[in-house]
Amino acid sequence: MNLNEIKDLMAQFDQSSLREFSYKNGQDELQFSKNEARRAFEAPAQVAPAPTAVATSPVVSAPSTPVESVLEEAPAPAEPTVAPEGDVVESPLVGVAYLAAGPDKPAFVTVGDSVKKGQTLVIIEAMKVMNEIPAPKDGVITEILVSNEEMVEFGKGLVRIKRSIFKESKKRYPIATPCS
Repeated sequence: MNLNEIKDLMAQFDQSSLREFSYKNGQDELQFSKNEARRAFEAPAQVAPAPTAVATSPVVSAPSTPVESVLEEAPAPAEPTVAPEGDVVESPLVGVAYLAAGPDKPAFVTVGDSVKKGQTLVIIEAMKVMNEIPAPKDGVITEILVSNEEMVEFGKGLVRIKRSIFKESKKRYPIATPCS
C-alpha cells in the first residue's frame, strides 16, 4: 500500500458516516477513528473531529518517513492527564444515553453530586424502551463520561463514582435526659 492509497482512504473515510475503520493485509495495518477521548475537565466538542490514522506496522511499498509525517497529524495532549478517581459504571446495553428525563428537565446527576445505591444515573433507550441505569453503590459522581443523546455500546463507561468517605450512621442514639 503506497502513500497515495492511504491518503485516498483517509479522504473517503473523512467524507463517510463511518466512525471507525480498520484495514489489515499481511504486514500492513491501518486504523482510522473519528471518535475522540473525553476528559472530565473538557466540555464535549460540537464540531466533528478530524480523522486520525494509526499505523501499527510499517508500510512495505512506501518509504517510512513520508508515511510517518502523514500519520502523526493527531494533536498531542497539551496538559498532563490526572488519574480519574472512582469506579466506572458501564452501559449494560446498546442504545442512546439520556442524562435527563426530558429536554426541559434537570440532569439526573452532575459532577460532585452525592448518589445513593439504586438512584438513577442515566437512561438508555434501546428499541423504544427506556432503561434506567441505577447507581451500584453510594458515592460521589466524579466524572460523566457520555453526553446527552450519545449512542453508547455495551460496556462503555457512563459515569464514574467515588465511594464517599463520610457515611451516614444508621444507628440512632436516644437523647440523654438529665438525672434528677
